[in-house]
Amino acid sequence: GGPPEEPALSKKKGLNRFVWDMRNTTMNGVQDVYIESSYRGHKVPPGKYTVTLMEGSKELSKEAVVLANPLYATDAKTYAEYDAFMTPIEAEVINMHNRINDLDAKRILLEKLSGSIPGNNAQLKQSVKDLITKMKSWDNDMIQRKSKAYDDVDNFANKFTANYMFMINQTESDMPKVNQPSKDRLKELNLDWDKLRARADEIDQNVITINKALWNAGVGALPQSIIKP
Repeated sequence: GGPPEEPALSKKKGLNRFVWDMRNTTMNGVQDVYIESSYRGHKVPPGKYTVTLMEGSKELSKEAVVLANPLYATDAKTYAEYDAFMTPIEAEVINMHNRINDLDAKRILLEKLSGSIPGNNAQLKQSVKDLITKMKSWDNDMIQRKSKAYDDVDNFANKFTANYMFMINQTESDMPKVNQPSKDRLKELNLDWDKLRARADEIDQNVITINKALWNAGVGALPQSIIKP
């Protein structure tokens, strides 16, 4: 239900062995959220790659070559088209989940600050409450937080990022070839993401405005490091 740890080379004394799974970066997740999906990046296309081992200031690099599977009738153009399709959408999932984690952290801090708003500043208190409601609504459209285990996906509807990842998983294959239905589905999902991203951008601007009002009211403010979208 969540991303696996990235493979890592052991630091134990002696001979250590590392096997690269030839996959791109693993997509990230959302804390305590179960998504019945694979978070693994797609396999890299055939070509030359640089393997680098670093220890302190020391660095050793070697060239490695990933060969095409001779059992598959896949040409270089098809590999390239597949990689060009998969790479940006996997990066977009990372962006989506970062946005979810970022706005949720801001919501939690705003809820804490809202309890310190003086009773005679009802307008500010209501503004913060309305913004928190807007943040929860956006979060609810992006992710299903009720799912905690396998059977939960039958009881609670998947939300946007789960559907987006399902499209990625259905396209990912050892015999890479992007079909038209995947392209059509991506176009549909991107239209939805454009709207959801615009809502997130608006919320971030609202947070900046509310943050200034909280500071002027003497309540405090969110850390500057968390304010930036």
